[in-house]
Amino acid sequence: MLVLILGLVLFLGTHSVRIFAEPWRTRTLARVGEARWKAAYAVVSLIGFVLLAWGYGLARQQPVLLWTPPVAMRHIAALLTLVAFVLLAAAYVPGNGLKAKLHHPMVLSVKVWAFAHLLANGTLADVLLFGGFLVWAVLCFRAARGRDRATGVATPPGRAGATAITVVVGAVAWAVFAFWAHGAWIGVRPFG
Repeated sequence: MLVLILGLVLFLGTHSVRIFAEPWRTRTLARVGEARWKAAYAVVSLIGFVLLAWGYGLARQQPVLLWTPPVAMRHIAALLTLVAFVLLAAAYVPGNGLKAKLHHPMVLSVKVWAFAHLLANGTLADVLLFGGFLVWAVLCFRAARGRDRATGVATPPGRAGATAITVVVGAVAWAVFAFWAHGAWIGVRPFG
């Protein structure tokens, strides 16, 4: 469990600098330059990600069961992860209405993904991993919206065509992940 916790601290800690230490980030970025900042950020994030993935895999070998979720939660989680994939696509498809309305769809995608996985899983490792990401996403979204208000960010309205493409891309990515990649990469098949 220690490897998972260390990975979460490094990965989410790196991604929390703008939440908790924006002035320090700004000063450091000015001092070391954007290229060095991004390189250090990427290295620490990658190390954290590898540790959390490895730690979660180790924790799954000897799970500490906290509760047994009802089977229906798997179906709810599947529906919520579809929403998460559409939100993730909204972060990348230019000119879509979801991004125009929500402003930070990737962070919202993490929120929905983490919540869905908390509903469907009941081990201590699941609570640490998905609970950690959920808390981070809530704080990150709040901080990002605060920055938007402070700087007066205005997002142009989205286009219907781009929004439709976003939904299709998200749904296709979800189907590929749910019906193949999740089982192949994580070892758990959401649909049997």
